[in-house]
Amino acid sequence: MPLHVAVATRAFKRYSTYVGATLAGIFTNCVFGVILCFVYLEVWGANPDAGGYDASDAVTYVWLGQAMIMTVAVWGGGSPDDLAERIRSGDVVIDLYRPVGILGWYLSADLGRAAYHLLTRGLAPTVVGGLLFDLRYPADPLTWLVLLAAVPVAVTVSFGLRMLASLTAFWLLDDVGPRMLLGFAALFFSGLTVPLVILPGGLRELAMALPWATFLQVPADIWLGKRTGLEVVEGLAFMGGWAVVLLAACAWVLHRAERRVVVQGG
Repeated sequence: MPLHVAVATRAFKRYSTYVGATLAGIFTNCVFGVILCFVYLEVWGANPDAGGYDASDAVTYVWLGQAMIMTVAVWGGGSPDDLAERIRSGDVVIDLYRPVGILGWYLSADLGRAAYHLLTRGLAPTVVGGLLFDLRYPADPLTWLVLLAAVPVAVTVSFGLRMLASLTAFWLLDDVGPRMLLGFAALFFSGLTVPLVILPGGLRELAMALPWATFLQVPADIWLGKRTGLEVVEGLAFMGGWAVVLLAACAWVLHRAERRVVVQGG
């Protein structure tokens, strides 16, 4: 554990060096957040209870989405991309020789990255949104604790998906295609484009069962009080279940991929 904490800490410090990029990202999140809020207000003005949300729920959802974009790396990035580059260069052999598992190492790095983005590109836009719009906040302190537990699980699910895409580099030698497909799927099925709760019946049920629902929709429903009591437990179990399944899949693919490592022709 001390090693993994150190890896996470170094990842946090690494991303904290890009102050200019962080400030530009915060500005971008705020601009898009404002634009989406006005769009959502028009939609909910025409249909005040769409998906069981009211207008305040809708604009709150917008800023939660802006906070989670970089935290869960909706469009990819983070430590799995670093691994993909090391696979292409052959440097992955150094990772295989380390006396620590690759998954644990890169997951720790990604959690450190996520922590930095949550405290910067997550917190700052939410504060701006709270100043500009009437947002809804959890009244129960327990809900805040549940959310603190849910965010790293969401990051882990995202990590599992991104890692699977990166591991295809062992076979394809280039993971750009899988990462692009993953990004398109995440953009829609995470609920970032529109809340999953307003999708039509069958499509909504499908989207809510897929791992991308853990990125935003499930945490947002907990924040907004749409999940209470046993439903909160079910939501966390859903997220944790996908995290376990995806990490297990990564471990299996990585085990198969180790046989394909070729360095200097050997």
